[in-house]
Amino acid sequence: MKIVVLDGFTLNPGDLGWEGLNNLGELTVYDRTPSEKIHERSTGAEIILTNKTVLGSDMLKSLPRLKYVGVLATGYNVIDIVTADRLGIVVSNIPAYSTWSVAQLTFALILEFCFHAQKHSDSVMNGKWSESIDFTFRDYQLIELAAKTLGIIGFGNIGKKVCDIATAFGMNVIVSSRPGSASAFSSYPARVELPELLSRSDIVTVHCPLTLETAGMINIETIRLMKKSALLINTSRGPIVVEKDLAFALNEGIIAGAGLDVLSVEPPTEDNPLLKAKNCIITPHIAWATLEARTRLMEIAVQNVRAFIGGSPVNVVNQPSGYQKGKN
Repeated sequence: MKIVVLDGFTLNPGDLGWEGLNNLGELTVYDRTPSEKIHERSTGAEIILTNKTVLGSDMLKSLPRLKYVGVLATGYNVIDIVTADRLGIVVSNIPAYSTWSVAQLTFALILEFCFHAQKHSDSVMNGKWSESIDFTFRDYQLIELAAKTLGIIGFGNIGKKVCDIATAFGMNVIVSSRPGSASAFSSYPARVELPELLSRSDIVTVHCPLTLETAGMINIETIRLMKKSALLINTSRGPIVVEKDLAFALNEGIIAGAGLDVLSVEPPTEDNPLLKAKNCIITPHIAWATLEARTRLMEIAVQNVRAFIGGSPVNVVNQPSGYQKGKN
């Protein structure tokens, strides 16, 4: 089978290997594919792997040999699922590969607000500690997490891992399911409706997919429900937050700070208001990108393709019409 990877660089900038996929077919890997090159590079492929390169309805219709699309991520909104279903194209994703890494960055952002480690280090390097008459100095208020309330929006694999870590820090945890979800939780952590979570939490962290229900969920109305001292953390999807509303809230002191790993447009445009907002930490969508997480992603991607070729696809996120197992 002809296998094409349209945008392999972010997964594998050179520290991993493509051997697993190369052993399964005739493999071509592109680091990046601009929109005007997608059709040319995809023509004749039976299997396409993509991370952020969009395969819309017209593109899928123009590729009659295409049988399988593997998304090199958990979210699969880059694929027109309705068209893939109609054309009998199997679409799979990579679930749960980055749970530990995303939870880790969630707390890296939280802890940066607690101790401002980099800013204090910069002060030391600039001579401020050497000039101090005391054995210590503090440029910022320091925060202890124990007994603080963490509100988790979305309680899938990542939300549960964040809960485990928060518990280890001695935090109180409350959870709200994302809008549109019918998830059932155990008695711990306490489940509350979103408005109550926002009003009670010292830190609100978002761990849910981008859907019609969650897009714009964090906006000026919901932010105003939060404590003035509260922090907002988002390591899920950028469009869940209305960025102009969050920037306004930060600049006006409606909440105390925000830590973000995702934005609505990536990379951001220069006029994104959050780039100049007060008390805002932004990392460049790196939560998923540890070597360990990317290694798992690659392994699962190979397993997905192997399972499809073998006639028993796994991690399928759609319902392709006319697809029959074993008829690849």
